[in-house]
Amino acid sequence: QVQLVEYGGGLVQAGGSLRLTCVASERTFSGSAMGWFRQGLGKEREFVASINWSGGSTYYAESVKGRFTISRDNAKNTVYLQMNSLKPEDTAVYYCASRGFPEFRSSSWQTTYEYGDWGQGTQVTVSS
Repeated sequence: QVQLVEYGGGLVQAGGSLRLTCVASERTFSGSAMGWFRQGLGKEREFVASINWSGGSTYYAESVKGRFTISRDNAKNTVYLQMNSLKPEDTAVYYCASRGFPEFRSSSWQTTYEYGDWGQGTQVTVSS
C-alpha cells in the first residue's frame, strides 16, 4: 500500500532549481509532521528539512539553509521542497517521510527513526 509518492527530480546544472513534490495518503499526512531526507551514493541517509503539521514551523540542515524551502498544502495532502542554487554536492536520492500520526507540537525531527512512513525516492543530479 503506497503512502507517499515523490516526483520532480531530474538533472540540472549547478546554480539551477528544482521543486520536489510529495503526495501522501490522508492517513499518513493529516496532522503529521513531514520531512525530506537525501542519500548520496555510498552515504548515509541525511536530514534535509522538516515541517510541522500546520506549516508554521520548519527546520533545515545547515548545508541547505537559505537555498531550500519546505512547504505543505494540507488541502492537497502534499509537501514540497523548493531547491534553489543547487550544487553538485546536492546530488542524491531525495526521500519524503511522514511521522505517520497527528501531532500538534513542534520539533526538529531530524533523525530517520522519528519517521514511520517513507516514499520510494526521487533522483536529483546536479552537474557542474
